[in-house]
Amino acid sequence: QVQLQESGGGSVQSGGSLKLSCAASGDTRCMAWFRQAPGKEREGVASIDSDGKTTYSDSAKGRFAISRDNGETSVSLQMNNLEPEDTAMYYCASRPFLNCGAGIGDFPYWGQGTQVTVSS
Repeated sequence: QVQLQESGGGSVQSGGSLKLSCAASGDTRCMAWFRQAPGKEREGVASIDSDGKTTYSDSAKGRFAISRDNGETSVSLQMNNLEPEDTAMYYCASRPFLNCGAGIGDFPYWGQGTQVTVSS
């Protein structure tokens, strides 16, 4: 019932910017972005609920911004001042509840991911 498709990933220089998009359909009252680097655990990056309330990881706060796209369930993730440590596969996820929860287990729906690579 819920379909998510990420786009916008790519390769950028340190300090550069990228904007990821997640095209979504279905019940996506809470949307979030996670990322996973090779050999590391998947971690939350940002989330936004149906009321527009946002949360960010410590590493994302001040650099990344999540927003709803044109009043739809789709969301974007504006990433600024990227660092090599941001290199990872970025995943869009959704949760059919107003509360966005706290972790991976709270999100039953996932996209396939989009690769972000940041070079020094």
